[in-house]
Amino acid sequence: MTDASPATAARVVIVNDASLARGGATALALLSARLIAARGIAVTYVTGDAGDSPAARALRAGGVEVVALGGARLLEQSALKSATAGVWNGATRAMISRVLAQDTPDTVYHVHGWAQILSPALFAALAPVARRTVIHAHDLFLACPNGVYHDYRADRPCTRTPLGAACLTTNCDKQSYPRKLWRVARQAALRRALDPRAPWGRIAMIHPKMAPVLERVGHPAARLVTLRNPAEAWADTRIPAEANREILFVGRVAREKSVDDLCAAARQAGVSLTVVGDGPLRESLSAAYPEVTFAGWQDRAGIAAHAARARGLIMPTRAPEPFGLVAAEASLSGLPVLVADRALIAEEVSSGGLGLAFGSGGTPALAAAMTQLIGMPDEKVHQISDRGFSRTAPLAQTPEAWTDALIDLYGNLL
Repeated sequence: MTDASPATAARVVIVNDASLARGGATALALLSARLIAARGIAVTYVTGDAGDSPAARALRAGGVEVVALGGARLLEQSALKSATAGVWNGATRAMISRVLAQDTPDTVYHVHGWAQILSPALFAALAPVARRTVIHAHDLFLACPNGVYHDYRADRPCTRTPLGAACLTTNCDKQSYPRKLWRVARQAALRRALDPRAPWGRIAMIHPKMAPVLERVGHPAARLVTLRNPAEAWADTRIPAEANREILFVGRVAREKSVDDLCAAARQAGVSLTVVGDGPLRESLSAAYPEVTFAGWQDRAGIAAHAARARGLIMPTRAPEPFGLVAAEASLSGLPVLVADRALIAEEVSSGGLGLAFGSGGTPALAAAMTQLIGMPDEKVHQISDRGFSRTAPLAQTPEAWTDALIDLYGNLL
């Protein structure tokens, strides 16, 4: 951390949809609250849910103030309420107004997730403190209606201008065209509330390659800053990947993650595959591929136990992946990583000697990548494993370095 100066935040208000981590954005929001509070800075965690999760209780026990809206995620609401509150949740604005009543000139606001409960109304509420607000771009919802800049119907990355004529007339949604139009309505509300011409503080990107898409919809380049995610190894000692012959997948068992193609590729290549995670395809794929081990959701200790038997981790995403936390965690644990070229970290995996990047070509490309790693000489696998475990070319920051960067960013806003 830099030396103390007048430009140091006395209080940080972290705003996020949830206090229960179902994904990476909430996990990072909670982590930041703990780490910043540990540095002696007052922290308020504002959550859209009831704020009664174990993580929220732990924050309170650690001296963090928790302010809860008491709302529900869109999928947990009726169709009508979800359709209206998802575009504009008036209760969010009222809650944030109460939080702003305690505002001081040395308070900084940091927004993580907003699309599931809080809605674009959050940004209208934060407009009075826009200059002291950081907006974390964990995905591309700040630019794209479906959040990933991917045409799910055509199964290819999108090249259209968000909310342009071609975007509006194209059904790219996973579910339906009416659902796409609802997303368009939400995106239009977001653009009004988060006007790029307003003096917002910073947009924190988790990868520099997100910048062109954000700039395309008007966010100034000077406002964008890269803040790479933190990651820690699953194990304290290096996993001897060179002695193993299994391939590991960790993540949501869903079509956009290409788990269906991955299972078919493992069968085609004759490779032992373990799938850690849950999702809509788990039951059907488990029935169709009895030779694949489906371990379900696991905590870090459970993931570590499966990783200890793996030669490498594979990330076969169909849609552009801004980061890929599991790839960084696996590499730091000593596992070579196989990454589809649609992941933004693919080039770094290849150039850093941390594994292999492969073309997003469905089953044949996945089978070839797994076969290449299984057949790679053990000595070379050992070298890749050592390189990842020793942080020679890390894909992520340490939590300590990430906290330093956050505090420096807040100081710059002040």
